[in-house]
Amino acid sequence: MRYALIIAGGSGTRLWPMSRQRLPKQLIPFIDGTSLLEIAYDRLEGLIDPDRRYICAGQSHRSAITEALPDLDADRFIGEPMGRDTLNAVGLGTAVICQSDPDAVVGVFTADHVIRPIEQFCKIVEQGYQLAQDQSDTLVTFGITPTHPATAYGYLQLGGPVDGRDDAYVVSRFKEKPDQDTAHDYFKDGPDRYLWNSGMFVWRASTLLGCIQRYKPDVHAGLMKIAQAWHTDRRDAVFAQVYPTLEKISIDFAVMEPAAGDPNVRVAAVPMPLQWLDVGSWPAFAETCRRDDHENALAVARHITIDTRNTLLASSDPDHLIAAVGCENLMIVHTPDATLVCRANRAEDVKAVHKMVGEKFGDAML
Repeated sequence: MRYALIIAGGSGTRLWPMSRQRLPKQLIPFIDGTSLLEIAYDRLEGLIDPDRRYICAGQSHRSAITEALPDLDADRFIGEPMGRDTLNAVGLGTAVICQSDPDAVVGVFTADHVIRPIEQFCKIVEQGYQLAQDQSDTLVTFGITPTHPATAYGYLQLGGPVDGRDDAYVVSRFKEKPDQDTAHDYFKDGPDRYLWNSGMFVWRASTLLGCIQRYKPDVHAGLMKIAQAWHTDRRDAVFAQVYPTLEKISIDFAVMEPAAGDPNVRVAAVPMPLQWLDVGSWPAFAETCRRDDHENALAVARHITIDTRNTLLASSDPDHLIAAVGCENLMIVHTPDATLVCRANRAEDVKAVHKMVGEKFGDAML
């Protein structure tokens, strides 16, 4: 049987001050009144039935998520007591599904991307599911066609086609976020050689868990202990005891990189040549907004602009007016208790601002 696991535990620090601990970026209804998580959940319509869609996110966000997604049964929400990076979120979700269905084929999806067109997305993901079903030793990932020499994404280095297919390629190596010169080289080589790593996967649950057991045996032992207690009255106690002890590491470092050189399995990339936007910073968010005649991105109900160009105006308060005069290439973001103003080319520094805010004003501002 096919399942979907949506990973929704990101903190979204580069989208401060709107993204907060109590309401991180994937839960903010700032994409035409809809949250990124709702978009990710609805994107699976017609692909995976709602009763086989799982979500792994922070336990503190359980109420907000179940309220936003009324189709989500409580048993299909996996609430982490704290974040332990993607290996543990993905591994635990896969292990829980495998407890009920040892033959499960699990797709892992992100909760912070805008992907269009949806019909084409579903068609490509269907190819990934079929490949994982047909070839039990294959870990399938989806690669995005690069549109520029990005340094913020990992890359997939492609080898030859999988068994003569024209829709899947062997991944010879995972490349972490490169420096600018290397990114230019990858981009120049083209999508036949390098794709962006989308962070979305499909695999047989047993195959993924076997890889974790080989590469990270201590993590595997802990995940299985939690999964075996999942449908018992010991679940909360075992979860709270074991999960904080698991090594904090990403699925890419822990599994996908070693798997690319493991003769027991094969990593295959299915190209996804779509409009794909990782909404992880204010400039990325600005790409989702309506624009005026001066290329200002508008996510605000009330605004005035004079001699202002290429500037984001965003507010979480529909009654708040933002007036911008003589501004260019700025990010202006208003919330009831904090306002951010920064140049668009300094947007990555918002993460450092977030850290300083916590140090100076405490967690209440985070």
